[in-house]
Amino acid sequence: MNRRDFLRSTGVFSAGLAFAKAERIFASDTKAEHWRTFEVTTRVEILKTSGTTRIWVPAPLIRESPFQQTLSSAFHADGGAAKITQDQPDALGIVTAEFPSGVKPVLTLTSRIATKNYVVDLSAPNNAPKLDPADMQHFLRATKLLPTDGIVRATAAEITSGAKTDVEKARAIYEWIVENTFRNPKTRGCGVGDIRFMLDSRDLGGKCADLNALYVGLARAAGLPARDVYGIRVGKSEMGYKSLGASTETVTKSQHCRAEVYLSDFGWVPVDPADVRKVVLEEPPGNRPLEDDMVKNARARLFGSWEMNWMAYNFAHDVALPGSTGAPVGFLMYPQAETADGRLDSLDPDNFKYEITSRETTSTND
Repeated sequence: MNRRDFLRSTGVFSAGLAFAKAERIFASDTKAEHWRTFEVTTRVEILKTSGTTRIWVPAPLIRESPFQQTLSSAFHADGGAAKITQDQPDALGIVTAEFPSGVKPVLTLTSRIATKNYVVDLSAPNNAPKLDPADMQHFLRATKLLPTDGIVRATAAEITSGAKTDVEKARAIYEWIVENTFRNPKTRGCGVGDIRFMLDSRDLGGKCADLNALYVGLARAAGLPARDVYGIRVGKSEMGYKSLGASTETVTKSQHCRAEVYLSDFGWVPVDPADVRKVVLEEPPGNRPLEDDMVKNARARLFGSWEMNWMAYNFAHDVALPGSTGAPVGFLMYPQAETADGRLDSLDPDNFKYEITSRETTSTND
């Protein structure tokens, strides 16, 4: 594969014009003020203990957003001590529980949230508030897994070389991700999000925490504030996508990372190129081409809108877990735990058991 093929972004701006109409249709079909409410419960149990045990669970966004309100959160840890810590810049809430030796470590968090489909009309500038300078720098910064120099900066510069506005830059990166990456079903969990490795190795496969992290890193390298939004699918899709919703009330394996980019005339804009690749791979009958109508519709919708059958946790990277003796985690989307023997693998069901359930409670009169 030569570098020109690796960086192909043919048709980015013409595709953008074709998709504008589909975005407006999505916006007009969406009940803009229709809020859905969900009760989401996370129960974590550590099966193999040693000495003091600590558990960390991400809470829903700790501040209101255009797409989500956290109505309440309650937690309990029988025989242990639990508390919530908060970090405002990343809307990060962490419920931490500590259990002494000899106590069965079980932490339960129950949250009530309201969500609303999130659509930004990109056909004309709006009166979005300006981003605070501190937030601007925060969402332009490099992190351990999201460097903005070297191959990341060079790739971003080549992708956006024909773009004149921040909207054109943001769309060019989005279209490049859709064209060049792929969803790898063998990727563990939601992926790692090591974007330098992805670009250096030219292995552009992965899942949402890889593909959307690549979008965020490239956007930051191009001078656009951007952020990953870590969360979980909590309901079925009402847009006709079986692959983009939870199939049952048990959503334990439904974690999903999305992304936002800040555009000066529009504010924070939702994007999700990873879900376009998920539709390609998983929407029945599977392995759909990019020219497939369902894929084209998803591609149009997911630059500028999200269907909110999904709950956001936070925007955080390099998360230091309160009271932990281990290293920070790259992001907090899964429950975490450690014992005297060290950090546990949250994807190992033999030692780390958890279940997440979601129940929609929206009234028929809402």
